[in-house]
Amino acid sequence: MSSVREQLEKLREEIRDHQYRYYVEAQPVVSDYEFDQLMRALEALEQKHPDLVTPDSPTARVGGQVTGGFPSHTFQEPMLSLDNAYSFDELEDWGRRVAERAGTGEIDFVAELKIDGLSVTLIYEAGRLEMGITRGDGRTGEVVTSNVRTIRSVPLRLKRPESVEVRGEIFLRLEAFRRLNDERDAEGLARFANPRNAAAGSLRQVDPASVARRPLDFFSYALLPHRPSQSEDLAALTGLGFKVNPNVLRTGSLNEVIEFCRAWEDRRDTLDYEIDGVVVKVDSAFLQERLGSTAKAPRWAVAVKFRARQATTRLVDIRIQVGRTGALTPVAELEPVQVSGITIRNATLHNEDEIARLGVAIGDRVLIERGGDVIPKVLKVVETGPDRRPFQMPTHCPECGSEVYRAEDEVKSRCISQTCPAKVKESFLHWASRKAMDIDGLGERLVDQLVEHGLVRDISDLFELADKRDALVALDRVGEKSADNLLKEIGATRMLPFSRVVYGLGIRHVGERTAQILADYFHSMDALLKAELAELEQVAEIGPVVAETIYRFVRESHNRRLIDRLRDFGLRMVMDGPAPDRPEQVFAGMKIVLTGTLLGITRDDAKELIEQRGGRVTSSVSKKTNFVLAGADPGSKLEKARKLEVRVVDESEFREML
Repeated sequence: MSSVREQLEKLREEIRDHQYRYYVEAQPVVSDYEFDQLMRALEALEQKHPDLVTPDSPTARVGGQVTGGFPSHTFQEPMLSLDNAYSFDELEDWGRRVAERAGTGEIDFVAELKIDGLSVTLIYEAGRLEMGITRGDGRTGEVVTSNVRTIRSVPLRLKRPESVEVRGEIFLRLEAFRRLNDERDAEGLARFANPRNAAAGSLRQVDPASVARRPLDFFSYALLPHRPSQSEDLAALTGLGFKVNPNVLRTGSLNEVIEFCRAWEDRRDTLDYEIDGVVVKVDSAFLQERLGSTAKAPRWAVAVKFRARQATTRLVDIRIQVGRTGALTPVAELEPVQVSGITIRNATLHNEDEIARLGVAIGDRVLIERGGDVIPKVLKVVETGPDRRPFQMPTHCPECGSEVYRAEDEVKSRCISQTCPAKVKESFLHWASRKAMDIDGLGERLVDQLVEHGLVRDISDLFELADKRDALVALDRVGEKSADNLLKEIGATRMLPFSRVVYGLGIRHVGERTAQILADYFHSMDALLKAELAELEQVAEIGPVVAETIYRFVRESHNRRLIDRLRDFGLRMVMDGPAPDRPEQVFAGMKIVLTGTLLGITRDDAKELIEQRGGRVTSSVSKKTNFVLAGADPGSKLEKARKLEVRVVDESEFREML
């Protein structure tokens, strides 16, 4: 008997822990399905050993618990839980029990979508909203009236001055949920696991202004005092000014209810809010009263639960997927697990910052989620593995071996080789685009065929297609005339200016204007290839991040070979006309601050002279400032320069430097 007692207590403790994580912390670590299976196991064991049932067992609790921090309110009529049906056989069993207890087979049902949100009660006096209360433990909830008032779909005044109690679900629409998590990412805060947790976390904000910034929504589903039927309750709620979910079925056939459930499980991804099942109720209030309730749930209603969209599993490994723009995305390889009827083996980890935020390592047990057509994602670590291995982002591309680079302002590391097999199709489409080489006819369909048939590996191979004309003509939807036109277009790119070649290379952050600036400044590809980072940083309109991206691109060996091949095929690598005279770069790599009034020159002219000579004028003094040019009546910048022991020069010394 002691082993059964220990088993019971272990189950109870595990369930209590999950209840606390769900209701108090709003951070569950198991799916609803897994939690319900634990509850079912406890109920089954207690039924076998009723003498071991304790008053504080989770099976004796209606719902969650009151979390504290807000005033409490006791409901006149408890907000009971619903029993769950995880199969249509279980739904039919419920239907048979209802018919037996009701003493009739003539029963109408109402089926409503089960919104995956937060249940609340709203109390109205003479048509005015007086109180908003969370479900709490089902008997006592928290008063969050100020927060509820911020929800625009909750009427502050009813269309009729009635004193009623309205029950419904507060939820967050999917687009709002995504925006909220993006904002939390930007602020360095933990992401919400799902819209339900986000709604719960939002409603329990102490500051109503914070709640108002989150676009919570509300669907009503119950009205007290009750009308003669559930369907009449819904109609009355609409008449009072409430939103009611439009997807409702009223029928006398349980088979039609089953078809309704099947249809919405298949169509749930068409909605802009989450549902996790269908609530089926006996329509008649008279029959509801006859059927009654247990201590936890009404006998006249049941929740038909859809297959779980979350599950826990072990993270076996992390591999890198290279996208067509060169972005490196870590992908979790998982022990296969069923989610929503689909076997999941992989899930995205987004980027290395997300891995660090999750604190996840290879070998950990993790919670994953599959939502709609979105790639499954890892939500959190449930249990650290005994032999866990931290993940390290590779320094070289797994596809081509080229250097991997991550810019300061980006969360993604990227392969910088323009000949990387993972990037090749994107590089062709960019090269052929109107502002680059403007190759009419070289679209996505043809690029796919060229790559798949091995006719090209990088953009320089386009100039060898003339020798492969027969293979080109043999491609789908090409033909003689189309092939000749394409070859003519490719040949014409040899006459395009150098700036178009720079743009066509597809250097990250280098758009059409930046390409023209680089061409004007360096005048030739050779000069651009030799440019040091400090010199690139001094080019007008090119900041440190863009400068480093260019610097790394032109020094990558695969990119250099590509440029050499393009040169050999006759692409223009020099600007027309003589190279501009550039003054000696006496300020190359320097950061210079101007302060005060210059007498013999304007500050704008001084800035231009500095930038022409490779320097950069900055607005504030720091230890990295090379010198401060001080004129008459200098401000606080001079004082700060002296404090930091930064060199100060006057106008006369500046002219000598020039």
